[in-house]
Amino acid sequence: MSPITKSAKKALRQSLKRRVRNLRKKEKIKNLFKQVKKLIFQKKIEEIKKLLPEIYKALDKAAKTGVIKKNTAARKKSRLTKLISRG
Repeated sequence: MSPITKSAKKALRQSLKRRVRNLRKKEKIKNLFKQVKKLIFQKKIEEIKKLLPEIYKALDKAAKTGVIKKNTAARKKSRLTKLISRG
């Protein structure tokens, strides 16, 4: 069923754009985490430390815009640093 009123049509357009943007942000985070896990397996700690600011930035931006919750971002950052210090 499609929207009828003008405002509902606009709301649909907006929500579709936002959905794409949000999914893109989530995918970026997932891909960065996959890269890090691969590097941890290969014991390349220096390369991981170069990726760390990029991951923090992606998580913080996602939390700021409401893609993920603030505590989720904090938890992911905490677990990642813990994993790196162990690895």
